[in-house]
Amino acid sequence: MPSKAQLVKLPIIGWREWVQLPQLGISKVKAKIDTGARSSSLHAYDLKYEDRDGQQWVRFKVHPRQKSTAEVVSAEAPVLEFRKVRSSNGHVTRRPVILSDVNVLGSIWQIELTLANRDAMGFRMLLGREAFRGRLLVDCGASYLSGTPKRLPQNQNGNGKPAKSKAKKPKVQDP
Repeated sequence: MPSKAQLVKLPIIGWREWVQLPQLGISKVKAKIDTGARSSSLHAYDLKYEDRDGQQWVRFKVHPRQKSTAEVVSAEAPVLEFRKVRSSNGHVTRRPVILSDVNVLGSIWQIELTLANRDAMGFRMLLGREAFRGRLLVDCGASYLSGTPKRLPQNQNGNGKPAKSKAKKPKVQDP
């Protein structure tokens, strides 16, 4: 546990912030910073599992923009474990957990993310307290102190590898 002197030196974020998940090809997603939630969660759907060299992987899709299905990011990651998670209404679900880098205020570190369909939730991502413990302080009256992140290079994730991202193309009708 950091001392009070160390806490004063920690960067401050608001209760909602733009964050990046470069390993997943997500250049910006609005996250609710939730000190009441232990774990972090990312909106994901169309989950498909496969074994690769004895390791279970999950492929999934993300709509990173709230209330929009126009942008679709396809991603994949090894499954760290499956975890039972209790929602704010008391409902327990079993979710896959992955590791991913997160970029907040220009600092990058690895966090655990559970994958769940968050269509009905107010934010596509929830950043729980374990993800930022000892790294950030939360000003519950502030928002977007990190500003809007710069986009990742087109078709690139944070590692310089192609991101599995695709946006829906408009349908063109022949005359």
